[in-house]
Order: sequence, then C-alpha cells, then structure tokens
Amino acid sequence: MENYSENLIPLHGGYRNLKSYQTTTLIYDLTVEFCNSYMSYKTNGTNKSYRTYDQMVQAARSGRQNIAEGCQASGTSKKTELKLVGVARASLEEALQDAEDYIRQHQLQVWSKTDLRSQVIRNLAYTTNKSYTTYMTYMETPESAANCLLCIINQTNYLLDRQIQAVEKEFLEHGGLSERLYKARQSFKPSPHLPRQN
Repeated sequence: MENYSENLIPLHGGYRNLKSYQTTTLIYDLTVEFCNSYMSYKTNGTNKSYRTYDQMVQAARSGRQNIAEGCQASGTSKKTELKLVGVARASLEEALQDAEDYIRQHQLQVWSKTDLRSQVIRNLAYTTNKSYTTYMTYMETPESAANCLLCIINQTNYLLDRQIQAVEKEFLEHGGLSERLYKARQSFKPSPHLPRQN
C-alpha cells in the first residue's frame, strides 16, 4: 500500500513568494499613500472623508492579510484557504469600487485599458524588484493616482481568480486533510516488533 505518512500536512506557507501577495502589498502601500494625499481634508475641524479613507485602507489591507492567512492555513485545510483567498478577492473588488467612486465623484477621467498611460502602468508589473516607489510618479495627481490603483487592482484580481481556480482544482484532485488522514489510516501497518495487546 502507498505510504501517506510523509505528506499528511504538505508544504505550505511561502505566501511572500506569491505574485498575488506581492501586488496586494503594493496596493496596500499605494492606497495608504493615496488616502493620505487626497482624502484627509478637514472642514470646520471635522474630517469628512475619514470613513471612506478608513474603508479604502481596510479593504486593501484585508486583501493582503487574507492571502497570507489562507496560504498559511492551506497545509491543514484547503477549504479554509479557498475561503480566505475568496475573501481577499472580494476585498480587492471593494477597493476597486472605492477608487472608481472617487474618480466619478471628483469628475475625473477613467483611463481605458488601451490608454497609453494605463499600458505603461500595467507593464510595470513585469519589472523585477518593484516596490511601491516604482509607482510613485503616478501618485502626483488624484486622477493619475486613482487610475494607477485601478490598473494594479485589476491585474491582481486576475491573479487571484487564477489562484482560486488552482486551489479548487487541487482540492478536487487531492482532497483535504480528512481524506489524507483516512488514507494514512488505511495504509498504516503496525510494527511487527511491538507486543500484541490482548
């Protein structure tokens, strides 16, 4: 019989190497920069934009944190991993809507995918050793900054959709921990040197 004892809990973690995690880190940093630059105004001593500011930052943070948590949980529960990556995807959709709302409410222009400015930003995804400073020139105006966020979030959502599909496929093909435990118990052979119990 096949020996399952060595892979009951497969290798997991390593989320820092995932492109989805790396880009959600960029999204989080750039969202904080965007909010600090363009959403922290005050009127009569009251910060009118604080609620939206906080929602945008928390949505970006949730995308990042749920990828990390899901990847870490993947060793014992593919179901949990799938759920958390799905939460990350939903959080980034919320962040996308917030950026679109900002553009609409401030009468700014949404750059299309074919716009040269969008294409330049999208091509930065292929830059090695990129960080949020790679995108800082696009944070100099509200329109450019919001469109920069749209580009990166859309790219990351594509990565997360593929990641979800991969986790679903792996779960269907190999099952989860309960299936591996069952197979391990089925293949377990007690040592012949152990005394038999009456």
